[in-house]
Amino acid sequence: MTNKAGCKFGTHRVLEPQGVLPQAARRIDNSMEIYDNEILIDVMALNIDSASFTQIEREAEHDVEKISAKIQEIVSDRGKMQNPVTGSGGMLIGRIEKIGKDLKGKIALKEGDKIATLVSLSLTPLKIDEILAIQPEIDRVEIKGKAILFESGIYAKLPEDMGENLALAALDVAGAPAQVAKMVKPGDSVLILGASGKSGMMCAYEAMKRVGPTGNVVCSDLREEALDILRKNRFCHKAFASDATKPVEVLNKALAHNDGKEYDISINVVNVENTEMSTILPVRDGGIVYFFSMATSFTKAALGAEGVGKDVTMMVGNGYTKGHAEITLQELRESEALRKIFEQLYV
Repeated sequence: MTNKAGCKFGTHRVLEPQGVLPQAARRIDNSMEIYDNEILIDVMALNIDSASFTQIEREAEHDVEKISAKIQEIVSDRGKMQNPVTGSGGMLIGRIEKIGKDLKGKIALKEGDKIATLVSLSLTPLKIDEILAIQPEIDRVEIKGKAILFESGIYAKLPEDMGENLALAALDVAGAPAQVAKMVKPGDSVLILGASGKSGMMCAYEAMKRVGPTGNVVCSDLREEALDILRKNRFCHKAFASDATKPVEVLNKALAHNDGKEYDISINVVNVENTEMSTILPVRDGGIVYFFSMATSFTKAALGAEGVGKDVTMMVGNGYTKGHAEITLQELRESEALRKIFEQLYV
C-alpha cells in the first residue's frame, strides 16, 4: 500500500456490502498494513459497549471462555468488534505503533503515545491475536492485537493525572455526560433511567451541576440498593427503583417524584431492550427524550411516541460532541466522590 491514501472515512476498507461506510458494513478489511492516511494501534484492551457485552454474556451463559470465543468469532467474521445483535461496539486503548506518512506532522500524536479511541469498535478494523483476560464486571477485554484508526477518527491521549483504566472507564461513555452538559439548563426537571451505571452516574452528576437549586434530578434503576450510592453522594435529588421495561410503572413512580408533573428531559442509559416508552411517557410535550442506550429501537421510540400522542424531541445518543473527552475527565477531577466510585467499581 505504499504511496496510497484511502478515504478519510474508511470506505476503502469496506468488503461488503459495497457503497456503505465501515460502521454499516457487514465485513471490513482488517489487514494491518496501513494506508498513508491511517494510524496503526497496538491494542491493550477493549471496552465493549454495555448493551453488547450484556447480550454476549447472556448468550454465553456467563461463561468466560464462551464469551471469549464469541468475541473472537465476531472479529474474525466481521473484521471489527460489532455485535450482530445490538449493532454496537465499544472503544479501545493502545499505543500508537505507526502513523501514515500523510498524517505525520498534521496531528498531535507521535509513535509511542497511549490513546483511547473515541470512535466505535463497530467501524474500527481490528485483529485479535490473543485474548488475555476478560473482566465481565466492567465489560473489559484485555488482548494482544492491532487496530486501525482512520483519518477522520477521533481519540484522546490518556491523561497523566489519572490511571489509564480510570480514564478509559470514563471516556468509554464520554458522549453522555457531555450531551447532558449541553442540554440541561437551570430549573429543569431531569429523569435518568439506568442511573447506577457508568454513564448514568456521570449524567446524574452533570445534571445536578446544571439544574441548580430550582431543578430536580430524579434517578431510577432496577435495584433499590444500586441507587444508594447516588443518594449518598448527592448525585440526584430523588431516586426510585423500577423495571424500565414496564412503562406505566415507571411513569407513575416518576411523576410521584416530580410533584406530579411531567419532566423537561429524560435520559435513557439502560443496557436492555424495550425501555423506550418508559423514557417517553414521563416527558412533557415540547420536552427532550435522550436515548444514549445502544439497546434502543428507534422504530419503537418513534412509533411509540406517536401512539401515545407525545410531541417530544427525541435525540439519538451520539457518542461524540465537541469537547466530550475534556468535559468527562473534568468531572473526575472536580468530584472526589465520583472519582473514588469509579476507582472502586471500574478499575
